[in-house]
Amino acid sequence: MTIPLLLVLCSGIMHAAWNFITKKEKHKTVFLWMATFVAFFLLLPFFIAELAHFRIPLHVWFFVALSILYQIGYYLLLDKAYTYSDLSQVYPLIRGTGALLVTVLGVMLFRESLSWIGWVGLDCIVGGLFAISGISPSKITGGNGPGLKGVAAGVGVGLCITGYTVADKVILQHMSPIILIQLTYITYLLIALRTVLRSQAAVGECRKHWHTVLLGALLVPGSTMLFMFAMQLSPLSYVAPIREIGTVIGTVLGILVLKELRGVRRVAMSIVITAGVILIGIGR
Repeated sequence: MTIPLLLVLCSGIMHAAWNFITKKEKHKTVFLWMATFVAFFLLLPFFIAELAHFRIPLHVWFFVALSILYQIGYYLLLDKAYTYSDLSQVYPLIRGTGALLVTVLGVMLFRESLSWIGWVGLDCIVGGLFAISGISPSKITGGNGPGLKGVAAGVGVGLCITGYTVADKVILQHMSPIILIQLTYITYLLIALRTVLRSQAAVGECRKHWHTVLLGALLVPGSTMLFMFAMQLSPLSYVAPIREIGTVIGTVLGILVLKELRGVRRVAMSIVITAGVILIGIGR
């Protein structure tokens, strides 16, 4: 289990890094589109090579379409989530929702299992994630919380993560991660193109922040591919919660760099999340 563990830890760190970059950008949709555009062309030679021996059963295309739809929803809702909420609030909410649902569905649908130590670890991770977010019914519409729009978008992103992760687990038995990623990128680039052109910020974004766009183009597909490779080697109920170590990184970046509030509480809960990750590793 050493290789899947290393893959998923690196994936979580890279995921936190590009979410941090996205939060800092003024034109979030444009940034995500530009980063995806560059990533698509970086992966294009490998995509063409994979297509030379591309054969999958017809029924798998249903899961491909499902995964693509969830991925598009993920990108579109992510912009809203970071527009209305702090990184250190909404990012844990997103990851907590996904980690809990993906693990439970992995056990139910794929007949996977976690030891009792692993379930304790999952409780630590999910509990710590929601505690970091600081979300409670009384705060959703209040001035101290991320607000109803931020909560709704964050939960929506978490549901999209759950949907495409479960679909990808099926797809990756018949298709390489590169082909799946590229099919998703093609669809997203076409759908989001109108929004980017209407914003009239794409050219300026590319010229002013070309180095940030390039970094995002490496981190976004890199994070996804590492996690997909880990899914091919290990059960979902194992790799999905461990990826949440990235939330600790995202929380720390939000507090130290973006100067977000309630640092002591969020750092304490980050330690709880890290402990949960360690427990899941021991539980395997």
